Amino acid sequence: MNEKQKTLYDAATKQYQPFPKELFKAYGVKRGLRNEDETGVMAGLTSVGQVKGYYIEDGEKKPAEGHLKYRGYDIKDLVENCEKENRFGFEEVVFLLLFGNLPNKSELQKFTEIIGEMRMLPEGFAEDMILKAPSSNIMNKMARSVLAMYSYDDNPDEITVENIIRQSMELIARLPVMAAVGYQAKRHYRDGESMYLHVPQSNLSTAENLLYMLRPDNQYTEEEAKMLDALLMIQAEHGGGNNSAFTTRVVSSSGTDTYSAIAAAIGSLKGPKHGGANAKVMGMMENIKENVSDWTDENEVSAYLEKILRKEAYDGAGLIYGMGHAVYTYSDPRCMLLKERAERLASHNPEWKKEFDLYALVEKLTPECFYRVKKHDKVMCANVDMYSGFVYKMLNIPPELYTPVFAIARIAGWCAHRLEETIGCSRIIRPAYKSIVREKEYVPLNER
Repeated sequence: MNEKQKTLYDAATKQYQPFPKELFKAYGVKRGLRNEDETGVMAGLTSVGQVKGYYIEDGEKKPAEGHLKYRGYDIKDLVENCEKENRFGFEEVVFLLLFGNLPNKSELQKFTEIIGEMRMLPEGFAEDMILKAPSSNIMNKMARSVLAMYSYDDNPDEITVENIIRQSMELIARLPVMAAVGYQAKRHYRDGESMYLHVPQSNLSTAENLLYMLRPDNQYTEEEAKMLDALLMIQAEHGGGNNSAFTTRVVSSSGTDTYSAIAAAIGSLKGPKHGGANAKVMGMMENIKENVSDWTDENEVSAYLEKILRKEAYDGAGLIYGMGHAVYTYSDPRCMLLKERAERLASHNPEWKKEFDLYALVEKLTPECFYRVKKHDKVMCANVDMYSGFVYKMLNIPPELYTPVFAIARIAGWCAHRLEETIGCSRIIRPAYKSIVREKEYVPLNER
């Protein structure tokens, strides 16, 4: 940075300062589109997903057990029934979200075959759009790749149901391939490691295909693939109010193309307050492991958690990552499903089991530590990020791909919300902002 640039940037820093929080209250502004009780401002209607973590009684927010439903079906039922039938379920969830109903056997087979056939990237795409411009961040590479698909589409702008469904299915099929190639490009050109490029397989499930493309030797176990499949199902959708789904709806409401809307959603999910939160959990847990000598000692673990809450340890933010949620209070159903399966997978390895027990202990101790430090008896539960990063680690998925794998799952929900917003709402989202700047008289340049 040269001196001229520094002067400009210093001036900008003085201009952009946090607004005093009392101003939001004074003008009745719902900061973060949140009400005073932290419930979300009602911004739309949806039949795609339903997130329940509290109820309102006599105008007051009351905690409740969490529920997550896709098109009216409980996520617990979807995951557990696929497991009972010993089959992969992510493709069924994608069908449900896009088309609004559970497929029969013939419909599911046909849909799965179409997704498999759509996986291949256009000729020259990997070389020209990914390998020639490797990125240190796979999320940015995925967003660029999605935008680039516009140029390979003969009908990119039409916003009929048929065209958006076709584009959605292609992106759902190709996003895992984009992530895998983007990771290999980063690994080779940025990290100086060997690059393994594998052709996507049309006969594999999404979970199997992703592991096949990421592993140098293409090898994975059925248990690993089924674990990843469950994770993809759990993370496929989370209502219209989560940041990336709302981003999809805002951008789609302008009438723009599918590629622009989904690329914007990827940009939203990349943020550490949203999809990137699992990486923050992993960083925090590594810090705890380094600074707590006995991972089973509740007193020692509690003492360190309190240091984190007092901003004396880890990143100084005063947050226990993976704990608490904007909607869920007593429980996050995604976390409960994932925790049970994570423990099952961890039981095969003593070191994993030891680490899992530490995660579970942090989950158990955090509420009481929060009360002692903050003097607030806030009802909180572990959220899905508490265990998702640990599951990725056990599956030997590199940390750079934690949030991209989240995107590979969540694109199913984004596409459903895009369809619903574009066809069902058909009005541009345009909230109001209160201006708090005073009027000023223009001053000629030579008089300033």
